Amino acid sequence: MNIIISEDYAAMSRRVANDVNKIIQEKPGCLVCIPSGDTPTGMYNNLAEDHKEGKLNIGQTYFVGLDEWGGLNKEDNGSCGYYLHKYFLDPLQVKKEKYFLFDGKAGNLQNECIKAEAFIDDKGGIELAILGLGMNGHLGINEPGVSPELRTHVIQLDELTKKVGQKYFDKTTLLSTGITIGLQLLLEAKTIFLLVSGKHKAGILSQVVNGEISNKVPASLLRNHDNCFVYVDKDAGGKTEI
Repeated sequence: MNIIISEDYAAMSRRVANDVNKIIQEKPGCLVCIPSGDTPTGMYNNLAEDHKEGKLNIGQTYFVGLDEWGGLNKEDNGSCGYYLHKYFLDPLQVKKEKYFLFDGKAGNLQNECIKAEAFIDDKGGIELAILGLGMNGHLGINEPGVSPELRTHVIQLDELTKKVGQKYFDKTTLLSTGITIGLQLLLEAKTIFLLVSGKHKAGILSQVVNGEISNKVPASLLRNHDNCFVYVDKDAGGKTEI
């Protein structure tokens, strides 16, 4: 792991955006895996600003959404798809044929997994996987104990994920399952960016970086990847020995 510490969230978000921009410009036509959540918002805002100013050209780039809540899709406020449209796909005017998002309302979620894998395979695999870190160490919705050999899959949500996930909704929402790109596919990405921000993430980040490498803390498996970069602000990095 290559750990990059920034002074604060704003500086971290700018640094990540610059590095994402660099990869996109160097490798036109590549596939980027994009996450939802609080942490990547600053990065997306910077990328949208770069695009508006003509500093970022994503015309040839493809994108795949990392995950989605079971029973929800881009039409639902609080869903991963809704977030990605609001902060990234719409501001950067990404054409529909250039991205794939899971539809958590689809009648057959296993078929959504098949479609996601076909999209990824058709683009030659994931060039860059951008990830956030869950409070329980999950990546996407690859929950503690998940098999590292899964590519895309439907999974039962961890109790902590159900609790933390409520922050994205205006009212209490039943969350029970998720659909996600699996660890096998993520670890096959040529480059991985893990974004971690805030004092509340300091404890789990320390486990990821310094603890046992195990699917009990899925993000710890990133230490087996040859080209993984961890972007943190000082609040998140406070308990991490580097």
